[in-house]
Amino acid sequence: MKPVGNPSRFVLYLAMLMLLTPALFAREEGSLTPALVNPGYVEKPAWFKVSFLDLYEDIDEAKAEGKRLMLYFYQDGCPYCKKLLEDNFGQRDIATLTQKYFDVVAINIWGDKDVTVGDRVFSEKQFAEALKVQYTPTLLFFNEKRKAVFRANGYYPPERFRVVLEYVGRHLEEKESFQQALARMAPPPSSGRLHVEHGTVKNPENLQQALSPDKPLLVMFEQRQCSTCDELHDDILQRPESRKLLDRFNVTVLDMWSQQPVVTPSGKRLRIRDWAKQADIQYAPSLLFFDASGKEIFRIDAYLKAFHVQSVMDYVASGAYTRWPNFQRYIEDRAERLRARGIEVELMK
Repeated sequence: MKPVGNPSRFVLYLAMLMLLTPALFAREEGSLTPALVNPGYVEKPAWFKVSFLDLYEDIDEAKAEGKRLMLYFYQDGCPYCKKLLEDNFGQRDIATLTQKYFDVVAINIWGDKDVTVGDRVFSEKQFAEALKVQYTPTLLFFNEKRKAVFRANGYYPPERFRVVLEYVGRHLEEKESFQQALARMAPPPSSGRLHVEHGTVKNPENLQQALSPDKPLLVMFEQRQCSTCDELHDDILQRPESRKLLDRFNVTVLDMWSQQPVVTPSGKRLRIRDWAKQADIQYAPSLLFFDASGKEIFRIDAYLKAFHVQSVMDYVASGAYTRWPNFQRYIEDRAERLRARGIEVELMK
């Protein structure tokens, strides 16, 4: 085939090619993108809303249909997004429940489409940064008054995700906390014990005494009936790489429902359950990391597999969070460095 010398002819040729050979292109929300550009792209359910990304307009349109708005923050190649789309929305009852209660709008955390919020306009990337989206998927739910009423950071397994849908869809946030709804609606099978064996703090009743310039403080908010807590302690934290990273922290494990008073890293004396409420702990286990001044650095409040848990611990212990404000960029860099050393990176094991 001869090269096209005239640029305008080349543009015309490309347009004709796109029309004549649609199989070469993947359509995403009204745009044509070459299929090979995003090899990690996972097709979203057809019932997701095709939106102009005007947030207030989407909220009002959902309200008019007796629904609420769910924003789905994603990135191509994200294994947890794939699990949400396939394992969760792939189940008929979850898909039906979601469509009953919500309009779902997708936001690409690296995207450049305009997102309009009132009189302000962001790119998708800027919008995700403004909301401090550190995990994908992140789900943000809005009520009829344009207020965010619930945020799910990271992937929730199907049984917990159903509770989220019922909790927000039925406006239960007006009556009870998510923890209460979770305990009432989906008590998970578990060992029924608190994993205090990983605690290294000598006096867990005064966490200010555990602050150190040499070791960040790691506070694990958990509960006894918690299958994901069991998985964290019995599998993920037992792995050699995890154990080495865990040694770089002062660690305490707290029952998020406990009435036991504790001095928090900031110096407040509170019951643990009150501290958990103030810290907006909505998921067990939730891992909060604090620096020597008692300031929270980062947290894990979502379901993560070993590589991501290890990456967060490395992110904090190495001080990388001071150089890499975007955790997703750091993960990509860390994975590349590990592969360069011949270490296989398994995202979902």
